Amino acid sequence: MTGQLAFVESPVQLLNVLEWAHTRAAAPDAPRTAPPGAPGAADVTPPAGAPGAADATPPLTVVVLSPTDPMSRGQLRRMAQLARDEGVTVHWQEARGGRGSLVRTLRQLARPLRSAERVIIGDPFSRYVQLLLTLFGPRHLTVVDDGTATMEFAAQIGRGERLVRWHRKGRLGPRELVLAPVTSLARRRLAPARGRTVEIFTSLPVEAPEGIEVTENSFAWTRTRFGPPLLTGGADLVGTSLVETGVVDAGHYDRVVGELARTHGATRYFAHRRESAEKLHRIAVETGLQVVRPELPLELIARRGPVGRTIVSFPSTVVHTLPLALAGTGVRVAVCEIAPEWLRGSASPRAQGFLSGVAGTAALEVDRLTARAASPADRLGFG
Repeated sequence: MTGQLAFVESPVQLLNVLEWAHTRAAAPDAPRTAPPGAPGAADVTPPAGAPGAADATPPLTVVVLSPTDPMSRGQLRRMAQLARDEGVTVHWQEARGGRGSLVRTLRQLARPLRSAERVIIGDPFSRYVQLLLTLFGPRHLTVVDDGTATMEFAAQIGRGERLVRWHRKGRLGPRELVLAPVTSLARRRLAPARGRTVEIFTSLPVEAPEGIEVTENSFAWTRTRFGPPLLTGGADLVGTSLVETGVVDAGHYDRVVGELARTHGATRYFAHRRESAEKLHRIAVETGLQVVRPELPLELIARRGPVGRTIVSFPSTVVHTLPLALAGTGVRVAVCEIAPEWLRGSASPRAQGFLSGVAGTAALEVDRLTARAASPADRLGFG
């Protein structure tokens, strides 16, 4: 394993590695700021695995640090096959396979990590990735999106702060205290320095920290490979794991989902891979929505279709990515903002501001829905 080495832990991370490789192979020496649709943009260029592409860039190997939950594993298996179809080498690593798996994984990956010209990671907050980065500081590092956490990562690196996920409380727990030296070293390895370049490949609106190159992800590979989709009547709702992460109250969430379904004529609910079975059963029974557990990241599912003419989501990455993936299809994307009263008392103090920022920075073509559904009698309208 030499050349370019990617570590992924989720299906979206692997999708964005493929998007990065596609963009890189298209114009390896060109500026990375061309907007979607512009002359020379990546959507009119050959994919990462196309003939001739390998001559332009070093070979890419993806190491899947497999998670434990079945939904993520299933999606990752399917994404891994798509990557192999593109000519990418994929190694499946049972990184959480029980006792001794951590030490075994670190030992197996140490040599390829040291020999890699570039390392691509999807989650800079991952303890696993941070441990790997303590073994060796890569000369070239790329961070691809794994959701809206990229926005927080860019801000924290720019301010020189310790890396902490936005929905976590500010205090360090016992586990965080033990791992604090690892996190501190990883943060230094994730920042640009003499002899090390850092790139953020993102579809999100991030302000480039000093010394870091921000490359736009226009979802060119997705648009090239799939669609355009068949459009159905009505709307589709996109679920979120904000209840499972302890941010949003379950009762408020259920009421708002029901209200959105009635107001917009929704028929399907695309579940987040971390949503609990109990919650999804309750939504299906109480709203009549067809709950769908996607087999691939939503950007690919929507692009392949069929998909509703309107897609309604809570603040999440998809309010930034779906308008790119579905550009030119006529699908309307709307975001329902999170009202302060929906938050749980135990939610991080940063939660409301972060979620408001995600919704507020969505693309101009994304409709904003007024967050007024505190009770079943309320109606959600366009704000």
